Amino acid sequence: MIRLLIVDDDLLVTTSLKTIVEASDEISVIGIGNNATQAVELYETLHPDILLMDIRMGESTGIEAATEILAKEEQASILLLTTFSDDEYIVEALRIGVKGYLLKQDLEAIVPSIKAVKNGQSVFGHTIMDRLPQLLKTEKNGCLEELNLNEKDLSILSLIAEGLNNKEIAEKIYLSEGTIRNYISSLLEKLALRDRTQLAVFYYKNIYVK
Repeated sequence: MIRLLIVDDDLLVTTSLKTIVEASDEISVIGIGNNATQAVELYETLHPDILLMDIRMGESTGIEAATEILAKEEQASILLLTTFSDDEYIVEALRIGVKGYLLKQDLEAIVPSIKAVKNGQSVFGHTIMDRLPQLLKTEKNGCLEELNLNEKDLSILSLIAEGLNNKEIAEKIYLSEGTIRNYISSLLEKLALRDRTQLAVFYYKNIYVK
Protein backbone atom coordinates (compact mmCIF):
# COMPACT_ATOMS: atom_id res chain seq x y z
CA MET A 1 0.00 0.00 0.00
CA ILE A 2 1.34 3.43 -0.99
CA ARG A 3 0.99 5.94 1.87
CA LEU A 4 0.14 9.31 0.32
CA LEU A 5 0.06 12.82 1.78
CA ILE A 6 -1.96 15.41 -0.20
CA VAL A 7 -1.42 19.16 0.20
CA ASP A 8 -3.45 21.79 -1.70
CA ASP A 9 -5.00 25.07 -0.58
CA ASP A 10 -8.30 24.23 -2.30
CA LEU A 11 -10.48 21.90 -0.20
CA LEU A 12 -12.44 20.82 -3.27
CA VAL A 13 -9.20 19.80 -4.98
CA THR A 14 -7.91 17.80 -2.02
CA THR A 15 -11.26 16.04 -1.69
CA SER A 16 -11.32 15.23 -5.40
CA LEU A 17 -7.72 14.00 -5.38
CA LYS A 18 -8.41 11.78 -2.37
CA THR A 19 -11.39 10.25 -4.19
CA ILE A 20 -9.39 9.70 -7.37
CA VAL A 21 -6.35 8.08 -5.79
CA GLU A 22 -8.26 5.92 -3.31
CA ALA A 23 -10.19 4.41 -6.20
CA SER A 24 -6.97 2.42 -6.54
CA ASP A 25 -6.64 -0.28 -3.90
CA GLU A 26 -2.88 0.36 -3.87
CA ILE A 27 -3.01 3.91 -2.45
CA SER A 28 -4.06 5.16 0.98
CA VAL A 29 -4.30 8.88 1.84
CA ILE A 30 -2.80 9.23 5.32
CA GLY A 31 -3.07 13.00 5.63
CA ILE A 32 -4.28 16.22 4.01
CA GLY A 33 -2.87 19.75 4.34
CA ASN A 34 -3.67 23.11 2.77
CA ASN A 35 -0.44 25.15 2.78
CA ALA A 36 3.34 24.88 2.50
CA THR A 37 3.89 25.04 6.27
CA GLN A 38 1.50 22.15 6.83
CA ALA A 39 3.21 20.22 4.04
CA VAL A 40 6.52 20.35 5.91
CA GLU A 41 4.98 19.63 9.32
CA LEU A 42 2.80 16.75 8.10
CA TYR A 43 5.67 15.23 6.13
CA GLU A 44 7.88 15.20 9.22
CA THR A 45 5.07 13.74 11.35
CA LEU A 46 3.59 11.16 8.97
CA HIS A 47 6.62 10.18 6.84
CA PRO A 48 4.52 9.34 3.75
CA ASP A 49 5.82 7.29 0.86
CA ILE A 50 4.88 10.14 -1.48
CA LEU A 51 3.85 13.77 -1.05
CA LEU A 52 1.41 15.00 -3.73
CA MET A 53 1.44 18.79 -3.50
CA ASP A 54 0.12 21.84 -5.32
CA ILE A 55 2.82 24.19 -6.51
CA ARG A 56 0.96 27.46 -5.76
CA MET A 57 -0.44 27.86 -2.27
CA GLY A 58 -0.98 31.38 -0.99
CA GLU A 59 2.18 33.21 0.02
CA SER A 60 4.41 30.13 -0.05
CA THR A 61 4.86 27.66 -2.89
CA GLY A 62 5.16 23.92 -3.18
CA ILE A 63 8.70 24.51 -4.43
CA GLU A 64 9.63 26.18 -1.13
CA ALA A 65 8.08 23.36 0.90
CA ALA A 66 9.74 20.73 -1.29
CA THR A 67 13.11 22.46 -0.93
CA GLU A 68 12.81 22.44 2.86
CA ILE A 69 11.76 18.79 2.96
CA LEU A 70 14.50 17.65 0.57
CA ALA A 71 17.13 19.53 2.55
CA LYS A 72 16.30 17.29 5.51
CA GLU A 73 15.55 14.09 3.61
CA GLU A 74 17.23 13.76 0.22
CA GLN A 75 15.29 10.63 -0.69
CA ALA A 76 11.84 12.20 -0.17
CA SER A 77 9.43 11.42 -3.00
CA ILE A 78 7.56 14.58 -3.94
CA LEU A 79 5.13 14.87 -6.84
CA LEU A 80 4.09 18.43 -7.72
CA LEU A 81 0.70 19.22 -9.18
CA THR A 82 -0.42 22.48 -10.77
CA THR A 83 -2.81 24.14 -13.17
CA PHE A 84 0.02 26.37 -14.38
CA SER A 85 2.40 25.19 -17.06
CA ASP A 86 5.00 27.61 -15.72
CA ASP A 87 8.50 27.44 -17.19
CA GLU A 88 10.26 28.83 -14.12
CA TYR A 89 8.57 26.31 -11.82
CA ILE A 90 9.31 23.40 -14.15
CA VAL A 91 13.03 24.12 -14.21
CA GLU A 92 13.21 24.78 -10.47
CA ALA A 93 11.32 21.55 -9.72
CA LEU A 94 13.90 19.63 -11.72
CA ARG A 95 16.81 21.36 -10.05
CA ILE A 96 15.74 20.64 -6.49
CA GLY A 97 15.11 16.97 -7.21
CA VAL A 98 11.34 16.40 -7.03
CA LYS A 99 10.15 13.14 -8.55
CA GLY A 100 7.47 14.53 -10.79
CA TYR A 101 5.54 17.52 -12.09
CA LEU A 102 2.04 17.09 -13.51
CA LEU A 103 -0.72 19.38 -14.73
CA LYS A 104 -3.93 19.08 -12.68
CA GLN A 105 -6.07 18.67 -15.76
CA ASP A 106 -4.21 15.46 -16.60
CA LEU A 107 -6.34 13.47 -14.13
CA GLU A 108 -5.77 10.10 -15.79
CA ALA A 109 -2.03 10.39 -15.19
CA ILE A 110 -2.21 10.99 -11.42
CA VAL A 111 -2.57 7.40 -10.16
CA PRO A 112 -0.09 5.89 -12.67
CA SER A 113 2.37 8.66 -11.79
CA ILE A 114 2.10 7.95 -8.06
CA LYS A 115 2.75 4.27 -8.72
CA ALA A 116 5.70 5.08 -11.00
CA VAL A 117 7.28 7.33 -8.37
CA LYS A 118 6.85 4.59 -5.78
CA ASN A 119 8.76 2.28 -8.15
CA GLY A 120 11.66 4.71 -8.30
CA GLN A 121 10.83 6.53 -11.53
CA SER A 122 10.59 10.26 -12.17
CA VAL A 123 7.48 11.44 -14.00
CA PHE A 124 6.96 14.66 -15.89
CA GLY A 125 3.83 14.86 -18.05
CA HIS A 126 4.14 14.71 -21.83
CA THR A 127 3.44 18.44 -22.16
CA ILE A 128 6.33 19.19 -19.85
CA MET A 129 8.73 16.57 -21.23
CA ASP A 130 8.23 17.93 -24.75
CA ARG A 131 9.36 21.36 -23.56
CA LEU A 132 12.32 20.33 -21.40
CA PRO A 133 15.00 20.53 -24.09
CA GLN A 134 14.15 24.17 -24.82
CA LEU A 135 13.68 25.11 -21.16
CA LEU A 136 17.06 23.69 -20.20
CA LYS A 137 18.89 24.85 -23.29
CA THR A 138 22.11 26.57 -22.21
CA GLU A 139 25.61 26.97 -23.51
CA LYS A 140 27.12 23.52 -23.67
CA ASN A 141 29.72 22.53 -21.13
CA GLY A 142 33.12 22.79 -22.78
CA CYS A 143 34.70 20.45 -20.22
CA LEU A 144 32.68 17.29 -20.84
CA GLU A 145 35.81 15.39 -21.83
CA GLU A 146 37.21 15.96 -18.35
CA LEU A 147 34.24 14.03 -16.91
CA ASN A 148 35.39 10.86 -18.68
CA LEU A 149 31.99 9.97 -20.12
CA ASN A 150 32.17 7.14 -22.63
CA GLU A 151 29.73 6.28 -25.42
CA LYS A 152 27.77 3.88 -23.21
CA ASP A 153 27.47 6.53 -20.49
CA LEU A 154 26.06 9.00 -22.99
CA SER A 155 23.65 6.44 -24.38
CA ILE A 156 22.31 5.62 -20.91
CA LEU A 157 22.05 9.32 -20.04
CA SER A 158 19.94 9.93 -23.14
CA LEU A 159 17.59 7.05 -22.28
CA ILE A 160 17.23 8.28 -18.69
CA ALA A 161 16.36 11.71 -20.09
CA GLU A 162 13.65 10.06 -22.19
CA GLY A 163 12.11 8.72 -18.97
CA LEU A 164 12.96 5.03 -19.41
CA ASN A 165 13.35 2.86 -16.30
CA ASN A 166 16.22 0.41 -15.73
CA LYS A 167 14.40 -2.54 -17.30
CA GLU A 168 13.53 -0.57 -20.42
CA ILE A 169 17.10 0.74 -20.75
CA ALA A 170 18.48 -2.78 -20.31
CA GLU A 171 16.22 -4.10 -23.09
CA LYS A 172 17.12 -1.18 -25.34
CA ILE A 173 20.88 -1.64 -25.20
CA TYR A 174 21.01 -5.38 -24.45
CA LEU A 175 22.49 -5.29 -20.96
CA SER A 176 21.25 -6.69 -17.66
CA GLU A 177 19.30 -4.52 -15.19
CA GLY A 178 22.13 -5.01 -12.69
CA THR A 179 24.65 -3.63 -15.18
CA ILE A 180 22.41 -0.64 -15.84
CA ARG A 181 22.15 0.04 -12.10
CA ASN A 182 25.96 -0.05 -11.88
CA TYR A 183 26.30 2.36 -14.81
CA ILE A 184 23.81 4.76 -13.21
CA SER A 185 25.59 4.62 -9.85
CA SER A 186 28.86 5.36 -11.65
CA LEU A 187 27.29 8.29 -13.52
CA LEU A 188 25.90 9.77 -10.31
CA GLU A 189 29.36 9.53 -8.75
CA LYS A 190 31.20 10.94 -11.78
CA LEU A 191 28.84 13.90 -12.11
CA ALA A 192 28.32 14.43 -8.37
CA LEU A 193 24.54 14.24 -8.80
CA ARG A 194 21.84 12.85 -6.53
CA ASP A 195 19.29 11.03 -8.66
CA ARG A 196 17.93 10.18 -12.11
CA THR A 197 16.09 13.47 -12.42
CA GLN A 198 19.32 15.40 -12.02
CA LEU A 199 20.98 13.11 -14.58
CA ALA A 200 18.21 14.04 -17.04
CA VAL A 201 18.72 17.73 -16.31
CA PHE A 202 22.47 17.35 -16.86
CA TYR A 203 21.86 15.63 -20.19
CA TYR A 204 19.51 18.31 -21.51
CA LYS A 205 21.71 21.18 -20.31
CA ASN A 206 25.08 19.85 -21.41
CA ILE A 207 24.73 17.16 -24.07
CA TYR A 208 21.38 17.29 -25.86
CA VAL A 209 21.46 18.74 -29.36
CA LYS A 210 18.21 19.13 -31.26
